[in-house]
Amino acid sequence: MTPCSATVGDGATIPLRLYQRQDAQGASLAVYLHGGGMFLGSLATHDTQCRVYTHLSGVALLSVGYRLAPEHPHPVPVEDCYAARRWAAANAADLGIDPARIAIMGDSAGGGLAAAVALLSRDRRGPAPAAQILMHPMLDDRTVVARPDLADTATWSAEDNLTGWRCLLGDAAGGPDTPAYAAPARADSLGALPPAYIETGRLDIFRDENIAYAQRLGRAGVPVELIQYPAVPHAFDTFDPAAAVSRRAIDNRVRALSAL
Repeated sequence: MTPCSATVGDGATIPLRLYQRQDAQGASLAVYLHGGGMFLGSLATHDTQCRVYTHLSGVALLSVGYRLAPEHPHPVPVEDCYAARRWAAANAADLGIDPARIAIMGDSAGGGLAAAVALLSRDRRGPAPAAQILMHPMLDDRTVVARPDLADTATWSAEDNLTGWRCLLGDAAGGPDTPAYAAPARADSLGALPPAYIETGRLDIFRDENIAYAQRLGRAGVPVELIQYPAVPHAFDTFDPAAAVSRRAIDNRVRALSAL
């Protein structure tokens, strides 16, 4: 692991961590955005996951220490992530990376940010990600109503979700004017986006919004792989990484990375 940093548009410097397997022969990289509901998480909380993905796939990962809400509300987190994506492209030669083989990847809130970076890259005509790897992504600020069928299994509740979106958007959360770069489910068009790998759990509060987003991508002509794991809640692999379903999920993520 190598620490580095990127400067963003407002002059702030955000920390990055580059993970590269010494014997890896590939020239691909995934910019990794950690989860945490937009107000939790750090480079440290996802260090183990990044090491595992790099070790198993041979693909380099660039983990992004984006600034968190509520101290840094929208658009700061997504702009930090977009700046990190641009940094990866600008430094690809020095990193031994093919700039055409840089993906965007994230879990939970990081998955939502990854989807938003894909939208920003398209709309700003920036460097297009080779793929978007979205693990139980947080995509829709309107998912704030408790579901009785998930009450006994929720590891991330409707109340938690409302807290996260309010941290990011304040009182505007759930209202009519939420921008798509904050909540990608709000995007009017999902065409001309990179191929997507999306996964969700049957007992995840994000299940319906994840499936709906995958369906919309597919209807827009974007290649999509959607996986729904049965009988598991949000972030199931974090709570029980040794479970068979968690190992299967990691294998599928590694497969998505290895396809870059």
